[in-house]
Amino acid sequence: MSEAARRPVQVVPCDKCRTPNWVPQDLAKFQPVPCTECRHPVIAPVRLRQFELRSVLGSGGMATVYRAWDTVLEREVAVKMMAANIAQHPQAMAGFYREARFQATLNHTNIIHIYNYDESEGRKYLAMEVADQGDMDQRIESQGRVDELYVLDVGIKISSALDVLRQKDLMHLDIKPSNILYNTEGEPKLTDFGIAKKMGGKRDDAEGLMGTPFYIAPERVSEGWQDWRSDMYSLAATLYHAVTGQVPFDAPTAEETVWAHVNGTLIPPNKVVKDISKDTTTALCKGMEKNPDHRFRSYDDFRMALEAARSRLLVARHGR
Repeated sequence: MSEAARRPVQVVPCDKCRTPNWVPQDLAKFQPVPCTECRHPVIAPVRLRQFELRSVLGSGGMATVYRAWDTVLEREVAVKMMAANIAQHPQAMAGFYREARFQATLNHTNIIHIYNYDESEGRKYLAMEVADQGDMDQRIESQGRVDELYVLDVGIKISSALDVLRQKDLMHLDIKPSNILYNTEGEPKLTDFGIAKKMGGKRDDAEGLMGTPFYIAPERVSEGWQDWRSDMYSLAATLYHAVTGQVPFDAPTAEETVWAHVNGTLIPPNKVVKDISKDTTTALCKGMEKNPDHRFRSYDDFRMALEAARSRLLVARHGR
C-alpha cells in the first residue's frame, strides 16, 4: 500500500464547480489543494475561534477570503485572513486595520458589512457579509457590455452608498468593477476599503499614487489632490466601462493610461455604442468631467440624473 493511500482524507466539494475532492486531513492549516476539475483551491475545514472555515472564495497576494460558518450565531460569513508573511509588514497590517475600522463605520445596504476584526495564531482576520455571486468585472467579461438599465440600477445604488462615505468624510479611492460584488439576492455590494482615506489634503508622496489606472480621477494624477468627487469620477468610469464594454481610456502603459484621464478627450458612451440613451450619456460624461467643480454637486444630484435616465429608458422600452 502506498504512503498516500495511508493518509486519512475527507471529501470536500469545490466552492467554484462543486466537484467532490479527496483532501488529506493532515495538511497544514489553510493549505489548499487544487480542485481536480477546475483547479480552484480547496481546503479541509479549519476552526478559527467561533468560525469554521469551509472553502476558499478568493485569494490575492495579501489575503485570502474564505466561506465560513459562524458556530455561535449560526450564519454564513466570509472571513478575510491576512497572509502569514504580511504579519512582518507594519504598513500592510496598519492598512488592514484601517480597512476594517473604516468599513465598520458604514451602514448601508450596498456596502459589505463588517461583523468582527480579530487575531488567531498570529493571523489578523475580518469576518464580514458574504457576497459570492461574482462581480461587475465578471459580468462585463461574460456579456461584453452590460444592459443599460442594469448598469443604471447599479449606479443608483452605489452612488447612494458613496454618499454615506462622504457623510463620514471618507474616500474609497478604488472604485472599479471588481470591487462591486453581488449577493444571492443580486444586490450590488461595495467592498475593498484597503486604500480608503479620510477626506482632504494632498496625496502622501511617500506612499505614491494608489488606485486602478482605468478608473482613476484626473485630479489625483495631475495635482495629487482628492476628495469625494474623485470617487464619483471613478464610479462614472466604472459605469461607462459596463455600459459600453470599453474602458474610458486605454493606453499601452499604466502611466499613459492615467495621464489620458488628465489630457485625453472622453468619447461619449453613445458614440461608442449608438443605442445607449442620451440621458445616460449625459449623466456619465458629467460624472467624468475633468474639473471636479464641473461634476455633480452631490451624490443626490448624480443619483437623480441616473434615476431620470432609468425612468426614461423604461418608458422608451415599454413603448416599443
